[in-house]
Amino acid sequence: MRAINSKEAIALEDKYGAHNYHPLPVVLSKGKGVLVWDVEGKEYLDFLSGYSALNQGHCHPEIVKAMQEQAEILTLTSRAFHNDILGKYEEYITNYFGYDKVLPMNTGVEAGETALKLCRKWGYKIKGIPENEAIIVVAKDNFMGRTLAAVSASTDPSSYNGFGPFLPGFVKVDFNDLNVLETVLKNPNVAGLMLEPIQGEAGVNVPDDGYLKGVSDLCKKYNVLFIADEVQTGIARTGKMLACDYEDVKPDILVLGKALSGGTMPVSAVLTNDEIMLTIKPGEHGSTFGGNPLACKVAIAALEVVKEENLCDNAFKMGNIFRAGINSIESPLIKLVRGKGLLNAIIVNDSEDSKTAWNLCMELANRGLLAKPTHGNIIRFAPPLVINEEQMKNALSIIKGVFEDFKG
Repeated sequence: MRAINSKEAIALEDKYGAHNYHPLPVVLSKGKGVLVWDVEGKEYLDFLSGYSALNQGHCHPEIVKAMQEQAEILTLTSRAFHNDILGKYEEYITNYFGYDKVLPMNTGVEAGETALKLCRKWGYKIKGIPENEAIIVVAKDNFMGRTLAAVSASTDPSSYNGFGPFLPGFVKVDFNDLNVLETVLKNPNVAGLMLEPIQGEAGVNVPDDGYLKGVSDLCKKYNVLFIADEVQTGIARTGKMLACDYEDVKPDILVLGKALSGGTMPVSAVLTNDEIMLTIKPGEHGSTFGGNPLACKVAIAALEVVKEENLCDNAFKMGNIFRAGINSIESPLIKLVRGKGLLNAIIVNDSEDSKTAWNLCMELANRGLLAKPTHGNIIRFAPPLVINEEQMKNALSIIKGVFEDFKG
């Protein structure tokens, strides 16, 4: 197959692919660590990291090695049979995060759906909620994915418009408001509360200190399961292994994905204790590819890299450097900077429906840094956690130049 240029690649996608994304007009063909290259050979700093799937960087050699070795031996058995890697992975990840059991899945949204089903089943079998009356509370402005359950729980019109009727049983409350939350949790039919510790897609919306601890305490008070959606915030992204670790909170159900494979393939997981996990019986939930030996081998390698390379510490340190650097920029365009670790955002001082954030990202790309707007006037910055100080300073220089030079 002959090599194609950027214009040809974009034209092919436009002609033959669904128009369900609006990417920057950059066609990437190679990645290594924090860097990516387009088909013409131009180099960029990747400050999106596959929406935090690439915490360990592009094509990490240890993860690729594990993938290649296992791919030559056995890739898939389905769960109709046992395989020699699944049990080792289950032992490894449950010890890693401190839970009794894991249910392996593929994508983050599948793991979220699994958590919802587990929560409902627990509500009926353990809490004693009347059949078909279980309620799961979610935070407004959440993003769980784009399945029908996920969009049923969404408050974003771009996610749910035109896709009804919706799945019943969700109650939506304001994020970062414990008083409203407690009022809702008093309902005895509430089985669980599912939320992101930091709302990533909403523009890196960071709650007040003490909010997560308050959430956990309220859930315990009213016998409600706390489901932490750490698909984007987990696995060292925020400077801790989990964002919940900032407040020493252990969720009843932990949802992981994205960086669980270091960006090499879809791998996700739901972790919980025996009482909750064992409410699911054979035949009630599963996945052909969930827990396949290739995914299990890759996930072990990806998690080992996080610990061996101290990516939590590096994310914490580099995040502090990033926010200090952005806050030093003198530009009327910067309304607010927020984030933890290497999950950060700049809120542009302009309306959500303006093109300013998009145009800023276009100019960032022109100068060699890739980022993407969310919700119109917010630019999210989330580089791989392997970034070093020299690369961070280079990135800050690019961002500073773009914001100071921008004329609209």
